[in-house]
Amino acid sequence: MNRVRTTQAKTGEIIAYSEGAIRNNISAVEYCRTSMAAISGCAAGNLTQFMFNQIMKHPRFLGILGLSGTLGFLFYFLSVFVLWILVLAKSGTQWRKFFINRRNLLTNQFMGGLCTYVLFWTFLYGMVHVY
Repeated sequence: MNRVRTTQAKTGEIIAYSEGAIRNNISAVEYCRTSMAAISGCAAGNLTQFMFNQIMKHPRFLGILGLSGTLGFLFYFLSVFVLWILVLAKSGTQWRKFFINRRNLLTNQFMGGLCTYVLFWTFLYGMVHVY
């Protein structure tokens, strides 16, 4: 059921949004965010472990990137921000045709993505360093 919702812009112009289309666009962004969280969690879980071991000779770091603690979480924030920039770049200057506002693209399902990130981060660490 496609309903049309209207809002009034600052210029006084009435803008109509199709709820079905907006829901579909947000669903596509959520799929990208979940995939990004899984991939970046795997990367944080395994990539620079080798680099840190070679440089510092300390095997206590997490993951491929060897990110542990705060650096691992900062990597997630960086990944979310990069995905946000990529989605805005893909939608171009006409982003209002696809999304109601830009802030929701950045903050929507932020914690859900963080849980996915931590799941893959710790899972890959366990697979690489424990077993």
